[in-house]
Amino acid sequence: MITSSTAHTIIQKQRQFFSTGKTKDINFRIEQLKLLQQTIINNESAIYTALKADLHKPQVEAYLSEIGLCLEEIKHAIKNIKSWTKPQPILTPITQFLSTAQINIEPLGVVLIISPWNYPLQLCLAPLVGAIAAGNCVILKPSEIAPHTSRLLADIIQKTFDRAYIAVIEGGIETSQELLAEKFDHILFTGSTNVGKIVMEAAAKTLTPVTLELGGKSPTIVDADVPIETTARRIVWGKFLNAGQSCIAPDYLLVNKTIKTELLAAIAKCIKEFYGDNPYNSQDYARIINQKQFDRLTKLLQEGKIIIGGETNSNDYYISPTVIDEISWNAAIMQEEIFGPILPIFTYTDITEAIARVNENPKPLAVYIFSRNQQIQQQILQETASGGVCINDTLSHFVVLDLPFGGIGTSGIGSCHGKASFDTFSHRRSILNKSFLVDIKLRYAPYQDKLKILKWLIR
Repeated sequence: MITSSTAHTIIQKQRQFFSTGKTKDINFRIEQLKLLQQTIINNESAIYTALKADLHKPQVEAYLSEIGLCLEEIKHAIKNIKSWTKPQPILTPITQFLSTAQINIEPLGVVLIISPWNYPLQLCLAPLVGAIAAGNCVILKPSEIAPHTSRLLADIIQKTFDRAYIAVIEGGIETSQELLAEKFDHILFTGSTNVGKIVMEAAAKTLTPVTLELGGKSPTIVDADVPIETTARRIVWGKFLNAGQSCIAPDYLLVNKTIKTELLAAIAKCIKEFYGDNPYNSQDYARIINQKQFDRLTKLLQEGKIIIGGETNSNDYYISPTVIDEISWNAAIMQEEIFGPILPIFTYTDITEAIARVNENPKPLAVYIFSRNQQIQQQILQETASGGVCINDTLSHFVVLDLPFGGIGTSGIGSCHGKASFDTFSHRRSILNKSFLVDIKLRYAPYQDKLKILKWLIR
């Protein structure tokens, strides 16, 4: 196990390794991506076991939201890396006669990835794919709150890669603090907004650029003109996947009042179809990560009227899929991201009312729109702001690798996934190459009678 006491030494070794130029070789990067790919495949069974131990995560969810996404990221990067890294020619203006310009895509150096506990494999390894593809050396800091997955990541990464290239450093808050005191060329952090502020403050001391993948209260607006059963099914899936512990899970519903009763009945039916009469006994339903999060979530059940679910079991951090009605907008549950299997429901009579409610909160990581009406879709798009939008589904925009994933305002800074991850860990270096054949003296002093000609050239 690597501890924080050795972090400085590892970072220095990574800087030495990076200085050799080896990571700039495209073939080297492809080889490393293939190694990571094979490592994930070889350890699939161990990954299922670790995720089960940490989150009681079902195998299908583990593959769909963790293993499969990582493998797709790798496949996408291998396929596109040569085009991503190709120098980009730029046309030069007449004022730069007999010159050529281009943008070279270069690695940053040594980067830090701090990952969270809710998707402890995917949110660690998917950014790593972008960092490798971009040609960097990497320090990974997995979440200690998911200890089984953290331990597994440390084992499989260090068996696969030289620590001078990619290293995993385990530990708690003190380890994170010590790492943040070091100088990196970029930091990518995924987690809560409050911790994101701490990361950004620490990075500012060394002028280290950051990408912050945070969260927020992602609303789901449901118009009257929707197929009720399909809408309910997609909302239930997106909300209760991983027991609601997703940064882009639907946080609350804003439903046209004319379909509220029908939609709630369909949601209750879908929950029963997905998880049975008693979700506690379902092998397809995850658990809350730990006692702290369980206690926080159960307190949120004290306000409003529970109309679906509400059962809890502290012995294994179980909270059933729950829907709450008659909630005040000032209630505690509406003051923070829920990050659990509790779904408040509100109604509206006019779409402008729903939009106004969304805009009362900070800009969320996602907005979900369920409507067949394109005019309503466009109105919501034009009058709200969010990191991303998914129309007539939930979560699915996350898996489209050519869509950059990131927040806005308090929900995040920067983006990742696919080429966006590659870009995050790359520097676009501007290069102008000018010929010696001609040296027009118009720009040199003395300037007498030259202003008129300059204006003519530039306009």
